Amino acid sequence: MRFVPLGVGDAFSEHNYSSCVALEQGGQLLLVDCPHPVLKMLREARDETNLPIDAAHVAGIVLTHLHADHASGVETFAYYARFVLGRKVRLAAHPIVLSRLWDGHLAAGMERSLPALDEPFRENHLEDFFDITPLREDGAVEVGPFAVEARPTIHHIPCAALRLSAGGRTLGHSGDTTFDEGLIAWLGAADLVLHETGYGVHTAYDSLAALPAPLRAKMRLIHYPDALDRERSAIEPLRERIVYNV
Repeated sequence: MRFVPLGVGDAFSEHNYSSCVALEQGGQLLLVDCPHPVLKMLREARDETNLPIDAAHVAGIVLTHLHADHASGVETFAYYARFVLGRKVRLAAHPIVLSRLWDGHLAAGMERSLPALDEPFRENHLEDFFDITPLREDGAVEVGPFAVEARPTIHHIPCAALRLSAGGRTLGHSGDTTFDEGLIAWLGAADLVLHETGYGVHTAYDSLAALPAPLRAKMRLIHYPDALDRERSAIEPLRERIVYNV
């Protein structure tokens, strides 16, 4: 299993796209989060890596939560899948995230459409655009060639961390969270861990830098602020549009 960070920045970044990772296994992609402009992010990653990183190869999207810097591209991707690719989008998330996906995030821009100018509006529903897969805390759920587990985090709104497995390897993804030793232990069972860092209730860099060296060695930073000194960081920060093996 390998992955390409399409974006590594926090919500306030002036230099990087918002955090989004494209996992690849057997020619199929799984997007972890889906910010805007996701189609441009996919194209730029495809151009720089020469991998088939495009919407047609996306087997599914996994959302950690519904903040705009993580989910603002879902509407665009769903419309593209419907009108260009002619299919629904497989979308997976923890039930605490799915509970507000339609009425709290997507409905205002997707709840009705015009089939044609001389026809009445059509009322749309979540299932018109998506095949929904609820994630579980007590076991893995298959999304394309990937097995995905979820665990709630401590954040402003419902959010879940992930463990994503394929090809005998597992990638941990913290989602947005405050520093949580229990969560870090859960993520630490993975072969490689992507952990956020940032301002406010986000995990402070100093807390991660104080972790034991063996854990830091298999951890990479994502969702980091522009102010992070990437060259002096005690934990390697991810770079956009670079191929990483898990």
